[in-house]
Amino acid sequence: MPSRTDPPLAPFGALLLAMLSFQFGAALAKQLFPLVGAQGATAMRLGLGALILWTMRRPWRRLAGRQGWPWLWGYGVTLGLMNLCFYMALTTIPLGIAIALEFVGPLSIALFGSRRIWDFLWVGLVLLGLALLLPWQAQVQALDPAGVLYSMGSAVCWAAYILLGRRAGAAFGGDTVALGSAIAALIAVPVGIAHAGTAMLSLAALPFALGVAILSSAFPYTLEMYALTRLPARTMGILMSAEPALGALFGLALLGEHLGALQWLAITAIIAASVGTVLGARTAPAEIAQMADPAPPPVD
Repeated sequence: MPSRTDPPLAPFGALLLAMLSFQFGAALAKQLFPLVGAQGATAMRLGLGALILWTMRRPWRRLAGRQGWPWLWGYGVTLGLMNLCFYMALTTIPLGIAIALEFVGPLSIALFGSRRIWDFLWVGLVLLGLALLLPWQAQVQALDPAGVLYSMGSAVCWAAYILLGRRAGAAFGGDTVALGSAIAALIAVPVGIAHAGTAMLSLAALPFALGVAILSSAFPYTLEMYALTRLPARTMGILMSAEPALGALFGLALLGEHLGALQWLAITAIIAASVGTVLGARTAPAEIAQMADPAPPPVD
């Protein structure tokens, strides 16, 4: 369970920092697509990320006597498939739509895990925000079916990642991300090699790949694991729904992408839902500290 010395809002801060890191990583990942394709970008991101984490954590020193290997393998496999499906979706459908469709996963957890009337209000606000982010014009008719299926596959994997990650984190603590990333790399790297081949060894791709590995894998997944072992799954599901709003804000600040009134309304609705979730959690600290399953050890 969370350490007694952990600040009450530390898990929320870790999750926010992870989401910000993902946004920077996504910007760098776009530079990799023309060089190695979506499959190669996924392979380099997860492969280099796993290598960095193993160098930092050296998890092999603490494997003796560990339990919960099925949860760890499930976590790692879903992590690999989630990244692969999402990057494949980005090759055929717009980023905003891919993110919105992917959020069906964590939103489903938030909805099915709700117990209080306020939770349904926050979920409703998130759904409203995501609905307003979708382009309800002619673009919807032109969506590539394969891209939609990849996004929905990523949504299923994301839901499984949240649930399995909590179980794996309970058994492996701070080594969960390093071990899970290695398993994810076993899924993604062969696919990347089959698609991109020697292009993955290009010196032009390496700096972008290292940046993506750190910003989109090693750093945020470590922070997410910290949050996963300290927050209820439904709270994680709602809070992580702020990512489309963060993406829109980063697009405005870094890429000059100006948004319409309905899009800003969507951002407001999502942020309101996230703030409401945090405030509700602060009034019920016992709910945060207690997991539905046996409490995990602190992330060391």
